[in-house]
Amino acid sequence: MATKATTPKIEEVKPIEKEEPNPLLEATRKILLAGVGAIVLAQEEIEDFVNRLVERGEIAEKDGKKLVREMMAKRKKETAKAEEEFNKRIEEIIKRMNVPTKVDIDVLSEKITALTKKVDELKKS
Repeated sequence: MATKATTPKIEEVKPIEKEEPNPLLEATRKILLAGVGAIVLAQEEIEDFVNRLVERGEIAEKDGKKLVREMMAKRKKETAKAEEEFNKRIEEIIKRMNVPTKVDIDVLSEKITALTKKVDELKKS
């Protein structure tokens, strides 16, 4: 006697709803990506420029490498400074918008935990 093979039921798959992107977050993301792109482009331009000077014999190769290192060190310093300023401005915006910070949420969470323990103790007695 042959039995019929049954095929498993395929459940209906609901499309995943995408969350609306936060406009502030998207703008910040685009600014940061543009900054990274500008930094990479600037580094490549500096290296190309110095390489052309070395090829023309206007500066020695050793001096060219030293110049590139100095420029990259200066770029890193300026980038760190710009990042610090950017972070300060973002913090100011968040404060103006009255958005709770992670620290605020952590403090509230600790308070809730303490209050929950007290309520549980009161229920027991």
